[in-house]
Amino acid sequence: MKSTRDRILQTLLNHPQATISDLADSVNINTISARHHLTSLQLEGLIRAEEVRHGVGRPRLVYSLTESGFEKFPTRYLQLTNRLLTQLKLRMPEEEIEAIFSEMAKEIASEQLERIKKLSIEEKLNYIKETLSDQGFSIEWEKSGENYIIKEISCPFFHVGQFHPEVCTMDQTLISSILSIPTVKVECVLDGDNQCSYIITKKQVAELK
Repeated sequence: MKSTRDRILQTLLNHPQATISDLADSVNINTISARHHLTSLQLEGLIRAEEVRHGVGRPRLVYSLTESGFEKFPTRYLQLTNRLLTQLKLRMPEEEIEAIFSEMAKEIASEQLERIKKLSIEEKLNYIKETLSDQGFSIEWEKSGENYIIKEISCPFFHVGQFHPEVCTMDQTLISSILSIPTVKVECVLDGDNQCSYIITKKQVAELK
């Protein structure tokens, strides 16, 4: 059974620009309880509120999903993404599709390259962790001897990657672009491993200094 907050999000998915009364009625709670849930969802960045004029009198407050809120319903976009990539692959060589994802990753990395190029390897790894988190990934890194291992705990492209492994070039290119060295993937979930992971060797670390 869905929680009250999930039902509120579902209502906003189907009926954007809903008022607090609309939402309270749709999930069968009073407006005080609805306001409590809406405040919590706003603090989490899942919904936004804005004033809208409606005839004469004071403007009313209406609610809608933010981008993060929409991402709570990935199945709606999974089918569209898969179909879009399938159509692109019918019209373009696979290498060009991979190049598109690589360029997207390079564009994300290029925005901060000047600022991060003087950081230490571990500071860069923390930056990678933060940057990939913004893109929906969950990663950790650890030092193993004189090497560094980057582990992807979760990937927002996992389901798409089952059908279109080209998307996997995006995170690897992003990591390589930020570090300014090529990284080697040593594990991949698409090959049956528990997670994707990358290694940065002692030699590569020395090249960064």
